[in-house]
Amino acid sequence: MKKDFGDYIFKSYFMGGFECSTHRNFQRRRIDVIEATRHDVFAEVDYRRLIHFGIRTARDGIRWHLIEREPFQYDFSSAEDQVRAAKKTGIQIIWDLFHYGYPDYLDIYSADFPERFAQLSGAFAEFLKKEKIEAPFFCPVNEISFYAFAAGDVAWFHPYSNGRGDEIKRQLVRATILSIDAIREIYPDARFVQSDPAIHITAALPFLDFIEEAENHRQAQFQAFDMICGKRSPELGGNEKYLDIVGVNYYSNNQWLHPSGARILREPHYRPFSSILGEYFERYQRPIIVAETGIENEARPEWFRYIWEETAIARNRGVPIEGICLYPILNHPGWDDDRHCHNGLWDYPNEAGERLIYAPLANEIKMWMKLESPLAAAAKSKR
Repeated sequence: MKKDFGDYIFKSYFMGGFECSTHRNFQRRRIDVIEATRHDVFAEVDYRRLIHFGIRTARDGIRWHLIEREPFQYDFSSAEDQVRAAKKTGIQIIWDLFHYGYPDYLDIYSADFPERFAQLSGAFAEFLKKEKIEAPFFCPVNEISFYAFAAGDVAWFHPYSNGRGDEIKRQLVRATILSIDAIREIYPDARFVQSDPAIHITAALPFLDFIEEAENHRQAQFQAFDMICGKRSPELGGNEKYLDIVGVNYYSNNQWLHPSGARILREPHYRPFSSILGEYFERYQRPIIVAETGIENEARPEWFRYIWEETAIARNRGVPIEGICLYPILNHPGWDDDRHCHNGLWDYPNEAGERLIYAPLANEIKMWMKLESPLAAAAKSKR
């Protein structure tokens, strides 16, 4: 694969992510965050709001359980407003195709599940082609590793399994590969983001005997990417051509001590995010985006500052960081308790689609955006 990282891929370095989870939670209740935030109603208004702020690239998603209510019958009316609003406004969308949810009648462990997902992917690509969408971006499966853990190991998500995370991981890797093949049949020039949590795990006193075990757990974060690019489990069909843009999802709880599970929040055990980004690039030699990052409440500005500074350090070390996606861009109800999560840049809408902005975070972002951005610096260097 061509390894020319001189040109930036996306329309804007700073991106906004519309939370689009559709899984069944531990209460067996279907989550639909697009509906809960009324983004389905106000897609065009939301996109224009991003563009006015200076954000020209966003993550958004489709809802498989609404699209394929009956087997092989695809109805994209639930995504129509988002697709047409994106075309009308000119915002660049990275489309999530599987954000934890799928139709109830499908069995994720079945041999035909990957093929069924590929058929959905191809059908959506055909829908985009019909709507005259050019050069689309896709994230076939969001967070393979996290979903495999949540649904296959600890029974948080449907299908509520224990001890079967590896099976789900392999199924979703195979689904990703077949999805990419199906989309490339329609869009040979499509680009793909693979997103998974970037983590750090270590052991500390009095658990030094667990250092090797902690490192094995840490190394597991790379399994899905390794499978996709063919470094691991080649029988799944992985190949370098399937790993395009590496998306790392990074939050304040992505580092912990083993075996206690205590969060690492500061030195001496905290690993700088720039170092984690460097390891991902050294391992895969692919362009990288911070595909998800954010935090709740008053810590939002400080956390954003930390992420921006750490990505700048990584870029100065030669890591091709293509962007930072604030995720979510909108406050939303909690998955399990419907609490009002104040983790976005904008809040719930009124009846006109207007959303209050969280000024401290907005001011922090604007301060960094006023500085010479990576995109501007790249353009200047080519003059």
